[in-house]
Amino acid sequence: MRLATPAAFNRWFARGWLALGFVFLYLPIAALVVFSFNDSPLPNLWRGFTFKWYVALAHDDEMLSGLALSLRIAVLTACGSVVLGTLAAFALVKYRRFFGRTLFSGMVTAPLVMPEVVVGLSLLLMLVAVQRALGFPERGLATIWLGHLLLGVAYATVVIRSRLAAMPPQLEEAAMDLGARPHQVFWLVTLPMILQSLVSAWLLTFTISLDDVVISAFLSGPGSTTMPLVIFSRARLGLNPSVNAIATVIIALVAVGVVAASWLIAQRERRRQREIVAAALGR
Repeated sequence: MRLATPAAFNRWFARGWLALGFVFLYLPIAALVVFSFNDSPLPNLWRGFTFKWYVALAHDDEMLSGLALSLRIAVLTACGSVVLGTLAAFALVKYRRFFGRTLFSGMVTAPLVMPEVVVGLSLLLMLVAVQRALGFPERGLATIWLGHLLLGVAYATVVIRSRLAAMPPQLEEAAMDLGARPHQVFWLVTLPMILQSLVSAWLLTFTISLDDVVISAFLSGPGSTTMPLVIFSRARLGLNPSVNAIATVIIALVAVGVVAASWLIAQRERRRQREIVAAALGR
């Protein structure tokens, strides 16, 4: 009988652990999608296939309004985080020495390691003090967006900063030698080179904002309940398959968005490679 070599054993052992990891991650999601078509009102007891929970979801005004508010906040957060994160990352990478750089770097990345309870409570106290002094802002979409923006900028800065640090400086130097001004170098050279990291940062901050509960709970007000807060409040009374239905819809939307973004990035990369090859052959 032939015994397996240590290399083969290590290979199969690694594959087994990888398979268990994927099962642990994706099996609950698959079960959630399957039970969204369950005819039973109990979320974990299968009685047959039906679409009635999706029909009920279409008439659930509270859930739909929460979903619309969450999507609106997530889009605003992702756009704002990418813009501010790009500026912060550009300052940290391109300008190695300026007064307060260490403090600035620490304050930008501090929300990554700070508990969300602390972030939400501190923002709530600040907003209450500002509202008492100035009479605004009222707790709602704007305050939730500010809280999510504070957290999203930290994540976007880390993603974009890593790409900027790895980008070769010769391209920017060549553009400046050809007479390009600094703002032209940024728009025509730097920005296209870091486009993939911008898309990644946008998707990451969008997802973080969409499923946030803690900060939203502190900063939400009357009539501004996000979808995670609606689900969390219903979970206390017992879940039903309508929650699985809304989760399935979100999974489908996120999957379509990720696939579309990946396809666009791949197409752009292929076009860039073709242009490089064409330029090399033209020489």
